[in-house]
Amino acid sequence: MNRAQIRLRIFLVIFIIVMVLGTLGFMTFENTSFSDALYFSIVTVSTVGYGDIHPATAGGKALAVFLIIMGVGTFLGIIAESTEVFLNRREARVRHQKINMVIGAFFSEVGMALLAIFARSDPDLEKIRADLIVTTQWNPGDFQRVRGRLGDYSYALDIEQVDMENLRDFLAAKREFMVRLLENPVLLEDESFTELLRAVFHATEELSYRRDIAELPRNDRLHLAGDLKRVYRHIVFQWFDYMKYLKDNYPYLFSLAMRTNPFDRASSPVIS
Repeated sequence: MNRAQIRLRIFLVIFIIVMVLGTLGFMTFENTSFSDALYFSIVTVSTVGYGDIHPATAGGKALAVFLIIMGVGTFLGIIAESTEVFLNRREARVRHQKINMVIGAFFSEVGMALLAIFARSDPDLEKIRADLIVTTQWNPGDFQRVRGRLGDYSYALDIEQVDMENLRDFLAAKREFMVRLLENPVLLEDESFTELLRAVFHATEELSYRRDIAELPRNDRLHLAGDLKRVYRHIVFQWFDYMKYLKDNYPYLFSLAMRTNPFDRASSPVIS
């Protein structure tokens, strides 16, 4: 909850208290019904003024002054804070859209290829493969359930099944693209995607220092496997959340994402 939302709640609580006190006060001083007392309070706070009825007693007039001082300021505060909350939410929605545009570019250029490599090299993938085949029939509960399962998965990689030289060359060729992604200021607001990029950059740097990967000792290959496992875990979560975003907001992009799902053996971009 941001500061504008906190201030709005405070103003609402004060406004309700003022209205309750005003209504009860008018019922007491003016000897009116509840509906008339509430009417008194509303027209006073809203500064509409009295046309048909007005306070007749000294207590009622004093209460009206209190409502004008307290209620009008509080009412204006509610309007101001509500406007700020609305503008903040709209700005946050725009930032969220921009972040997901960047994430989409990452998956188009780098992410989908990495997922395909990891999927081919994961000896335990069958345990979660079915969970990763997202369809149009999924609802928010399905995404929440599968995301919980993804948190318990091991993300193991058989390093012998990874073509390390091709992976090194691929990541080196995409380094400039990923550096340009980091120049986008909106990424600072998405910690999970920033962590993914950091993991990918680290794996890229580690691989770039190895000249003859085929001759690496087993311990060093296991070390590289750990770096790739970190990337694998981050990228699966990011891809899964991005799939949900597409399903909720861009059905035509989601359709292509389903047809190119790297975890679906039957996936094909061609519609038959």
